[in-house]
Formats: sequence, structure tokens, C-alpha cells
Amino acid sequence: MKDVIIIGAGVIGGLIARELSRYKVSFLIVDKENDVANGTTMANSAIVHSGYDPMPNTKKAYFNRKSVPLFPKLCEELDVELDNIGSLTVALYEGQLPLLDSLVKRAKENDVEVKLLTKEEVLAIEPNLNPDVLAALYAKDAGIVNPFQLTVHAIENAIDNGGELLLNAEVKSINQKEDHFEVVTSKGTHLAKVVVNAAGVHSDDIAKMVGDNSFEITPRKGSYFVIDKLAEPLVNHVVFPLPKGGSKGILVTPTTTGNILIGPTSEYSSDKTDIGTDAPTLNKIRESALTLVPSIPFNKTIRTFSGLRATPDTGDFIIEESKVAPNFINVAGIESPGLASAPYIGIYVVEELIAKLLPLKEKKNYNPRIKKYTKPKLLNEAEIAELHKKDPRFARMICNCEQVSEGEIVEILSRSVPVNSIKAVKKRLRAGFGKCQGGFCQIHVMKVMADFYKVPLSKIVFDEEDSYIVLDDKDER
Repeated sequence: MKDVIIIGAGVIGGLIARELSRYKVSFLIVDKENDVANGTTMANSAIVHSGYDPMPNTKKAYFNRKSVPLFPKLCEELDVELDNIGSLTVALYEGQLPLLDSLVKRAKENDVEVKLLTKEEVLAIEPNLNPDVLAALYAKDAGIVNPFQLTVHAIENAIDNGGELLLNAEVKSINQKEDHFEVVTSKGTHLAKVVVNAAGVHSDDIAKMVGDNSFEITPRKGSYFVIDKLAEPLVNHVVFPLPKGGSKGILVTPTTTGNILIGPTSEYSSDKTDIGTDAPTLNKIRESALTLVPSIPFNKTIRTFSGLRATPDTGDFIIEESKVAPNFINVAGIESPGLASAPYIGIYVVEELIAKLLPLKEKKNYNPRIKKYTKPKLLNEAEIAELHKKDPRFARMICNCEQVSEGEIVEILSRSVPVNSIKAVKKRLRAGFGKCQGGFCQIHVMKVMADFYKVPLSKIVFDEEDSYIVLDDKDER
């Protein structure tokens, strides 16, 4: 029996696990997907929101503001890309200026430092913005982060400190016994004294398994454009329109990897699996974004995608022990600013909720750091030459678009979080994320994986367990 089972291996579940691994407790993370970070964490705006926007005195405001100062140390320890570029919320019309003023007041209530910039000040730092801009709210604490790295590396750190991970383990039912839970999954039944429900858009379904009907989750789909890396920066900050209708609107932002991200839309859905895109929605994104930044080169789009946010009927994060199922903790409805709130959510769930249910004794040998990954792009010529001499696999380029070597792929395959698919490699290293979208490198990534795992190419999958790419000659399917 485990002390704790965490359901969900997204950024929330990952950071809860990482925090829990500080203590002498046994725990298991279970997820229905073939990789970690395969739900909302995989498809979002990758922004560390400063915290001015949530309504004051909400959990969203509280956890966002408490988390922002934690990011630099957290990302340094976990070897995660983070860039504190700040954000601009832009007013283009006279009628929007009062709303900008109201955001200044809200920022003050949330204890977030902001500054109103004039038209001249805005265009001086963002020359590609619409020249009709009248003013903007500048939030210096906003930034961008790599959500894949944050999740994978947090779970790697948790495993290295004694935690366990089980993928492809869909939770089918949960039986509440007198002093423990039986969590029945597609990979067997697992026992735990405490269960943490961090299952994203499926968190209400999981809660209902223990008789907790206190909230409902409605998926809210957001679609995006990804623009290829440009010779000159298109924007230097996260650029928001003024928010309306519960949405932050169509934003334009750099990413830590050099692309431009544009979106998302906000469409309520009844389908918790629908992550498709469609032409009318993408046209709306294009039209809206061009009012902010007229020079967006949409002809350099390399991908469009959609993701789902877990929108609760409570209107706020749900982070509490269930009122009907003792020792069952819901961490649900973590929509925006969920990524920006994740670090302190992890701390709070462990130190304020689990600590009341289990004795927590700190490990003397806890290591908050992961072993740093080799990053040839950051090395000088002499260092690269030395690396190639030491390990020639780093000289063999697999992905030309993103300059990913065989050595880097082998390195991630050797870490404690399983890499079970082409998509898992893509999320960690960006092999297949570039202009050709894997047209050149996919087969080469497959060969590296097949060689490493000592299996035929027909055993390598794209994403899910049965998403085979190459069929064996003897396979009659």
C-alpha cells in the first residue's frame, strides 16, 4: 500500500509529486496517457501570469501571486527554460481606457506591481504593435516558461527522490475502504491511504467515483497558431488584448524556444477529447491577432493546435479535501492561471492538506535538483568540439530544423521518466517541432529509439500505445 496516489501527471500532479518527494512517504503517480504532460499541460499559452488579472480574494489570485516568486529558483533547480519578459495589456480604443484603469486597481488589490504606459512608451518597446494603440498596462513580473520541461523534470525529480510513475493506467473506479482507497486502473488495482485528484478535465469524473458530486468540469477549447522562428523578434513581451467574457483574449507571445504563439480561443465543449482545429475558428484568431500586431507573418505558420482547459462550475480553483470522502483531495478546475499557480499549489497540497492526514518527515538525502541536460546550442565552439570528441553521438544531427542530435535523444531516453513515443521525444527536445514538422527527422528518431530499446521499428509508436507508424512485414493489419 502506498501512502499517496496522485491521479494525473500534468504540471499540477507533477509539482505535487515533486514536493511530496521531500518527505518519507511512498507515493505513486498514475496517468491514463502514454506520457506525462499529455493533457492541458501540453497545449496552453506557456505564460507565467503576473497575477493582476484574477478577481481579488479568489484562489486564482492567491495561488498565482504566491507562485510567481517561486519560478526562478524552481526552474533553476529543475533545469527548465524561463524568461521574465513582462506583459503588456493593450488598449486600442477610447472606450477601453476605463477598463485599463480598473485593471490597475485590481492589480493593487492583488498586490501586483503594474504600470500604465503611454502610446509613445508602448511603441518604443513594441514597435510592431498596432500604431493606433492608446495605452497599455505593463506587468514586469510576467514571463514565459517551458511547460513540458517543467512537468517532465518535476516528475523526474520526484522519481529520483523515491516516487513511482505508472503510465497507460486509466482509473476505472475507486473503492473507499475504512482506512484506505482501492484505485482500480487498467494496469491493476493500487492501494493508498490518501488520493490526490489532479486529473484535469476529468477531475469531476474521478471525484464522482468516491461519491463527490460537488463540482462539474466543462472543457473549454482554445486553438492556437505557431509561427516559425523569425530573424527579428515580432514582439518582445506577452501581448494581451483587454480581457472580456472570462477570457484573456487572443494574445501574441514569444516562447522560450523562439517561436511565436498566437491564441487561444475560448469555446465551451461537451467533448473532453475534442482537440481538433477548424478553419472558421482559426480565421477568428487571425483577424483578432492582426488588430494587435498587424505585421504577423501568418504565411510562416508551421502548426495549429488546440487544447482543453478544465473550467469548473464554481468559478475558482478547487483545492481541498473532499467533504464527502475523507482523505480524498481534489485539485480541480485548474484553468488559467493554472500553470502560473502550479508551484505554490504543489506546496500547499502537501504542506497544508496531506500534512493533516499523514505524518510528514523530511528526508535528509532529498535532492531538489535534477542532473542538468546537455545543451549543445548553448556551448561555444571549443566546448562543442570537446563534446563531439567525448561522445560522437552529439555530432550526429537527427533533427535539422531544431538542431537536435542523437546524443541528446539518447540522454532523454536514459532518464527516469519513460519516453515511450515519438511525441514524447518531440515534447522534450523539439525534434519534429520545426518547419518540416518531422518530415525529415521522424524516421531517424524512430531508429534511435529502436536501437536504444533494442526493438524493431514496428514497436515504436507516435503517441498512444497502439499508434504504430511502421507495420512489420509479417503483420497483416
